[in-house]
Amino acid sequence: MWFANFFVSGSMTMVIPFISLYIESMGNFSDSYVQLWSGLTFAVTFIAAFIFSPIWGRIGDKYGRKNILIISAFGIGISVFLMGFATTIWQLFLLRLFMGIVTGFIPMSQAFISTQTPKEVAGKVLGTLQTGSITGALMGPMLGGALADTFGYSSTFKWVSITIFISGLLVMYGVKEVKLKLSDDKNDYKSYSSKEVLQHIIQRPVLLVVMLLSTLVQIAHFSIQPILSLFVEDIHGPVNIAFFSGMAFSAAGLGNLMMSRRWGKLGDQIGYIKILIVLLFFAGIVYLPGAFVTNIWQLIVLRFLLGVSIGGIVPLRIAYIRQEAPLSMQGEVLGYNTSLRFLGNIIGPALGGLVAALWGFPSVFFITSMLLVLSGVIMLIIWYKYEYSPKHSQSFSSR
Repeated sequence: MWFANFFVSGSMTMVIPFISLYIESMGNFSDSYVQLWSGLTFAVTFIAAFIFSPIWGRIGDKYGRKNILIISAFGIGISVFLMGFATTIWQLFLLRLFMGIVTGFIPMSQAFISTQTPKEVAGKVLGTLQTGSITGALMGPMLGGALADTFGYSSTFKWVSITIFISGLLVMYGVKEVKLKLSDDKNDYKSYSSKEVLQHIIQRPVLLVVMLLSTLVQIAHFSIQPILSLFVEDIHGPVNIAFFSGMAFSAAGLGNLMMSRRWGKLGDQIGYIKILIVLLFFAGIVYLPGAFVTNIWQLIVLRFLLGVSIGGIVPLRIAYIRQEAPLSMQGEVLGYNTSLRFLGNIIGPALGGLVAALWGFPSVFFITSMLLVLSGVIMLIIWYKYEYSPKHSQSFSSR
């Protein structure tokens, strides 16, 4: 599953750097027209994924997650392959829409591995799995740019689709879905309706807040993404802009890669919510100095530290869901969690672009920092009220 995640994540990020250039090559369009359709073509994948993630999660709970992973891999592979033959923006837009419908390979693989893993080591295992998708995401844009320069945009889509098909074959022939007896709790094996799943989430305030934070964290993380290259140009100048922008992007990924497994392991030992609260505050504090950087190296160091803090947030959230949701509903619960993440992916870039246009680049760092610190405060209050305080009251009364 690590290799499958590596290939899917790498392949999907390979095509991101040149989608707008691919649109531009389809006709003699104005800059504003290309920018508009680039935004729409990007957004439609996330919007479709936002709608369909819980549906796939529920189907996975019922019929097996391995089957959904195979459908997702081959669906993404077919859509990327056909993008290489697109001659109009509408064709590309519809293929990106279809890709959004079947997207969800990486979240579904997390649900799959989660249900095959004992609760006690879920954080470490999910953190290890995440390094596969991070490594792919780090290498993808660089390889995609090199392939596009060498073979052209159309051929690159076709080549990239091959690695996604390989991921599907890896799951089909290299992975066995085992119905492990990981728990003696009968609730883990009964079937739940969608209404019961939603009731389960709403009745657990800490779980609900952990899932809602998925949106806030993604808004914060993605607010700077669309304008990072422009910010690099602003503080460094136009010399080797692509190279230094790539370094700034990759620095966060490197920090993420180095620490995600360690944070997951620490969460297994100390408690997922405790580490999550610390990381939210740490990320908020690290983001703030970005508003005051004067050279590229300061930005790269801060991006690395941001990656270190953000690296644990995803595996810790999923490990906590693994702990709080019965096995037979985890796919659907993680599907809702994925939907909330995609919602953040949609809002974040739009908010970052709007804030930067109104008040300048530094304001994006201020607002993002406030969002992350606010997330930490909300998580701390809810955890103290509904988990920490009741436990200590019980132990005090029993003494």
